[in-house]
Amino acid sequence: MPISKGEGNTNFRLVTRDTMHFAIIAKVLGILLMLFSLTLMPPVFVSLWYGDGAYGSFILAFGITFATGLMAWLPVYSIRQDLSTRDGFLITSLFWTVLALFGSLPLILADATQMSVVDAVFESLSGLTTTGATVLTGLDQLPRSILYYRQQLQWLGGIGIIVIAVAILPMLGVGGMQLYRAETPGPVKDSKLTPRITETAKALFFIYVSLTLLCAGAYWLAGMEPFEAVSHAFSTVAIGGFSTHDQSIGYYDSGAIMLVCSVFMVLSGINFALHFFAWQSKSIKHYFRDPEFKFYAAMLILGISITVTYLRTSNTYNLQDSVLYGIFELVSILTTTGFGVADFSIWPTFLPYLIFLFAFMGGCAGSTGGGIKMVRVLLILKQGLREIHRLIHPNAVIPIKVGRKTVSDRVIEAVWGFFAVYVLAYMVMFLMLLGTGLDFVTSFTAVGACINNLGPGLGEVTAHYGNINTPAKWILCFAMLLGRLEVFTLLVLFTPMFWRR
Repeated sequence: MPISKGEGNTNFRLVTRDTMHFAIIAKVLGILLMLFSLTLMPPVFVSLWYGDGAYGSFILAFGITFATGLMAWLPVYSIRQDLSTRDGFLITSLFWTVLALFGSLPLILADATQMSVVDAVFESLSGLTTTGATVLTGLDQLPRSILYYRQQLQWLGGIGIIVIAVAILPMLGVGGMQLYRAETPGPVKDSKLTPRITETAKALFFIYVSLTLLCAGAYWLAGMEPFEAVSHAFSTVAIGGFSTHDQSIGYYDSGAIMLVCSVFMVLSGINFALHFFAWQSKSIKHYFRDPEFKFYAAMLILGISITVTYLRTSNTYNLQDSVLYGIFELVSILTTTGFGVADFSIWPTFLPYLIFLFAFMGGCAGSTGGGIKMVRVLLILKQGLREIHRLIHPNAVIPIKVGRKTVSDRVIEAVWGFFAVYVLAYMVMFLMLLGTGLDFVTSFTAVGACINNLGPGLGEVTAHYGNINTPAKWILCFAMLLGRLEVFTLLVLFTPMFWRR
């Protein structure tokens, strides 16, 4: 800690640096692990209710997780410090990694799954990051407690366990704003819905739970039994894509269920701040004033129009099925949910690739969706148009505006920096997958599906990821984590500057 001289006198003052506090990091991880262990109990009750005999694996996993968290927390429980920004980045990245490891325990321990470590970690991380890429098959024969647990993982990942936890961390002497900045998606991370971070977390949680309850009720009214309705509501609102059936939503062969699913996928892909303002003001005007929402709606309409028109003109389906399947699959892929009612990979000519590329845009910032985020794509397009205008008018000052607000060049630089690193990371992982022996289409779409937290790809990963090799699965685990933490939050840990005192 350096000492600097005060101006105009001989007094000295201490200048603190943004150093990391490993004791408080251990304390936070311990608390969050103990909290996560409690989420292993609902599957126990599901197991006992349905008598599937799988409760033992969850009880054992609860004991291991809680004990580990307690051991991390006890030696440092009395320490009370504020988190630095670097602490926030490290805790966020560490916790998602640690959580995936402990979340895999029930899948490893359960007799019904008998999964290897890599498969269990892949499945757990895919759930928590709301990717929805699965290595499991024969879902219809699995115990209901296991099926419920997979859906619950996605629901918890959707809201972000860290964002939920900041509602109680301040009471334990730990500041939460650094965690919120590291976790919240989108190019602008300092905005809050309410003045206090705890109130922000509660507002987000209230909206999230409300959407989940509405979705579950709508599924039930559309014909799902209660267990199925709750399970699919978890993964729909989380934009996760896990299902309790191998055929996903196609299992039900119901237009009503497809419509409910499509509506809630669209709603969950919208910035949750807009939902909050709509609830607070009892008005939907905020949606139509928001430039990102309007761009999001335009991309949905464009994608649906192309998909439905081409399915019908190519005689792939009749008019009714073209509309139903076209809308559902486009919405599912664009919002990065990953539910399926048809095998879009076998649709004619360019259509599978077009639909897959829509997933790169993803949902809105501040939503549960993955991808680059609509606002970033919008800013990149506006910057591209500005460069074209500059060719014609080299000396013109042309500000970039989103709605009525002028976007600073610093934000534009950050968006382009994100995009450059995103593309570079994509290329590296794509080449690594090719190096493991996977074919071009499988490698390209598997990386895209995982870094965008989408789930289904093309080639060997259209239905599931169970048949790809072990090194490829570990690479894709990293891709899922990279996408969930929006690239920089994770990659900053690999820079020497981050660890320098």
